[in-house]
Amino acid sequence: MLLSSAFLIPAVVVIVIILATTSIKILREYERAVVFTLGRFEKVKGPGLVILIPFIQEMVRVDLRVQVIEIPSQDVISRDNVSMKVDAVLYFRVVDPERAIIQVQHFLPATDMLAQTTLRAVLGQHELDEMLSERKKLSVDVQGILDAQTETWGIKVSNVEIRTVELTENMVRAIAKQAEAERDRRAKVIHAEAEFQASQTLVNAAKILGSIPAAMQLRYLQTLAEIGAEQNSTVIFPMPIDLVKPFLDLLDTAGKGTGVNGDTRLPVAGNVSHLA
Repeated sequence: MLLSSAFLIPAVVVIVIILATTSIKILREYERAVVFTLGRFEKVKGPGLVILIPFIQEMVRVDLRVQVIEIPSQDVISRDNVSMKVDAVLYFRVVDPERAIIQVQHFLPATDMLAQTTLRAVLGQHELDEMLSERKKLSVDVQGILDAQTETWGIKVSNVEIRTVELTENMVRAIAKQAEAERDRRAKVIHAEAEFQASQTLVNAAKILGSIPAAMQLRYLQTLAEIGAEQNSTVIFPMPIDLVKPFLDLLDTAGKGTGVNGDTRLPVAGNVSHLA
């Protein structure tokens, strides 16, 4: 009798411990328990102490924290037929534990596979230049599509970040040549605009100097002062026409007067000859 009780007490203790471990669960603040009774969903419990009926109830733990998935490098062909490799990072969390367990089998790999296919589909609709310059916008587009598709699974996709867009060496060289040609074009355009502005300024200055003769003379004197400051031994400069124009007018007038006197003497000589 004593021998049987000696074996019975440890057996009871072991059974109690087993029942306690299977029926008493402690959930952390970020965990929830999806409880099933005889295979049927009952409710979501937690956090804290959760008591289950042994052999009748069971539970599935669900982590509500933001989870990070690294989307492996995907082979993508852009709309302009450029091959590349693109990888990204996906951030999501479970907002409805019931649907995350009941509506999809293993929501974590399912979300990963959906993110890969969505990334290839979205990027394939855009050209290479858009992928390189509008990466943030494309990430938002992928995030919106994933969020809409995983809503029925009780999953909220908070962010998608496209990390790298890897191109072939030939494409990298082609892009470098294109960028260099674009820089040369901009440099030529800027130089042409500068030449146009300079010529336009010179035209305006010439109009002002031409309309005011005194301004031309002041500019001429200023140029002489600048030349004299250089301490050159020999200076050759043109004489402005405005300074010598009065003298030319006097010579022209004198020449016309001489021509009139000559015409007057000719008839007198003719008369003298006729009288002889």
